[in-house]
Amino acid sequence: MRPSLLRLSLLLATLSQGVALAQGADPAKALVGTWGGERTYGPEVRGELTLFRDPGGWRASIGGFTATGVLDKQSLTFTLPGGQGDFRGSLSPDGKRITGHWIQPRILVGGVRYATPMELRLLQKDVWRGSVAPLEDRFTLYFVIQEMPDGAIHAFIRNPEKNLGRQGTFRVSLKDGAVSLVETRPGGMRFTGTYDTDAGKLSLNVLFLGTLDLTRLERDQAVGLQPRTPAEPVYTYRKPIADGDGWTTASLADVGMDEAPIRALMQGILDTTPGPTSTPLIEGLLIARHGKLVVEEYFHGQDSERPHDLRSASKTFAPLLVGAAIDQGAKLRPESPVYPLLPGGTALAAQDPRKARITVEHLMTMTSGLACDDNDDSSPGNENTVQDQPSGWYAYTLNLPMAREPGEDTSVYCSAGIHLLGAVLHEATGTWLPELFERTVATPLQMRRHHINLSPDGDAYLGGGLYLRPRDALKLGQLYLSGGVWNGRRVISRRWVERSTARHAEMSPGRTYGYAWWRHELKVGDRVYAEYEAGGNGGQYVMVIPELDLAVAFTGANYGQFALWKRVREELLPRYILAAATRKN
Repeated sequence: MRPSLLRLSLLLATLSQGVALAQGADPAKALVGTWGGERTYGPEVRGELTLFRDPGGWRASIGGFTATGVLDKQSLTFTLPGGQGDFRGSLSPDGKRITGHWIQPRILVGGVRYATPMELRLLQKDVWRGSVAPLEDRFTLYFVIQEMPDGAIHAFIRNPEKNLGRQGTFRVSLKDGAVSLVETRPGGMRFTGTYDTDAGKLSLNVLFLGTLDLTRLERDQAVGLQPRTPAEPVYTYRKPIADGDGWTTASLADVGMDEAPIRALMQGILDTTPGPTSTPLIEGLLIARHGKLVVEEYFHGQDSERPHDLRSASKTFAPLLVGAAIDQGAKLRPESPVYPLLPGGTALAAQDPRKARITVEHLMTMTSGLACDDNDDSSPGNENTVQDQPSGWYAYTLNLPMAREPGEDTSVYCSAGIHLLGAVLHEATGTWLPELFERTVATPLQMRRHHINLSPDGDAYLGGGLYLRPRDALKLGQLYLSGGVWNGRRVISRRWVERSTARHAEMSPGRTYGYAWWRHELKVGDRVYAEYEAGGNGGQYVMVIPELDLAVAFTGANYGQFALWKRVREELLPRYILAAATRKN
């Protein structure tokens, strides 16, 4: 729009608001429309990293920063001034590559650090270069403000990254440029800010993030709010694209699946319009059958290359790492007692004789007996309580009191116990966990871009929060479906797959538990199918249905809305996807 037309538009909006006020209308009516804003809080350092080796030692250069590197045995490390980032890696025997991880500063939205794998290649003698691509610290907020039939001005909220406000409804008021949005439910959230009529800008105070500026958006500008941008009125199935990441692609017909139920499912997602009613927010859906990727669809601004927060679905990688370590000769077994494996653990076990009986398998099946219950805010081992500790999460967990006998048939959901497997793995392998993950999981599974969240002590947090591309997340399901083999390469033993997915305990009625795999039975018509899954808050799923040779991945944004995202398994999976795999064409 030309400047003169923009000024005219703003003038007309101001005049319209003035007329409305003169007529006694609610001033907040001037805010009706879709508002959105996004802010990226960093990290500042990204782009090309160059490492130099000269007679004086190692130097690093990136984004205007320089640092001195330290080579200790085979490990090369450096830290940028001001805590702007760290690198740790190693030089290949032939000197042509330096592989390692970039560790970014603590992000504001989430409060943790992430390690991202990277590689630098020899550019010329004693010079290596590679690209740093950290996890973006992003926060997006949409408010859709509407006039209700009774004349009240209400708004509903959408925050893709954290589901702030849980899709809640807010009462909107505007007086002398001051804006207030108060959630309608008792004890709900409240936003305050200002409205600049001349600039057409709504500025809101958002928790600890400060002021976020929102502007009016047309339908096709709100990419994270709408299922598809531009709108796709009628879904058209397309065979996924093979892009060199190990997946063979095929059409639904190629693998004997009926396209009609899949089209119906996708159409339902596309027809879900933003509104004040809480709805499933599906951001990605991928299906593989007979080892081939046959469905790959993204919504709400997501795409194939954007890593997604798997939340607790990434817990299932911890037992995979344990199995890989055992296969590679680590002195470790599922029956190994945990406390003697860890420094000072024998003395800690003396606090309660039951601690000496906790095994690695008990941690993987959440039957350790430690006073650790994520569903009980008063539990000393609750995940939030553990993460409130400034450091020493392993030690804190080991010092938890016992609540029950280890190995009982009932599991108690305990993220700290899964994280404690990290201490076991570190001691058994002598390897930093991001390096162990890269070597034993990411590389053989041909994963591309991922980000591993770190505990305050600098090692990977195995209790959840790994960011993976959805295509790479689905590989976890396909790996187990194929008996431990990915793309012709054995990654884990078949015996470990069978042991991991077997029933070890009951988490709740109708839900049993393996090695961080949830187990269910799903009914389709008069048939019942066994299913196991890695599941995470918000609707993150990697699902396996062995009888149908089927692996499915969902990513979603219904964080904190369990009743909504559990519908993925209970309704969408059997009604559409399993029906497509079982219906005769």
